[in-house]
Amino acid sequence: MNWLFDTVGGLWQLLRLGLISGFRFKGAYWQWRLHTAFGRGYPETKRELIHATLEYGRWMHRMKKLGRRV
Repeated sequence: MNWLFDTVGGLWQLLRLGLISGFRFKGAYWQWRLHTAFGRGYPETKRELIHATLEYGRWMHRMKKLGRRV
């Protein structure tokens, strides 16, 4: 059940980040993010890219939750 909440929260965080960056995916922030996330090699399939992106969103959600607890 936590996975589901983390996924929904992660999708929200990804949407929020997209809004903040103005959905300029070719801009400086997103280029930096891609380089730091996939510096050792871009995912070979679209499925791997989606999986990695969702995992990043879940991580952002968990970090936000952690920050509220402190």
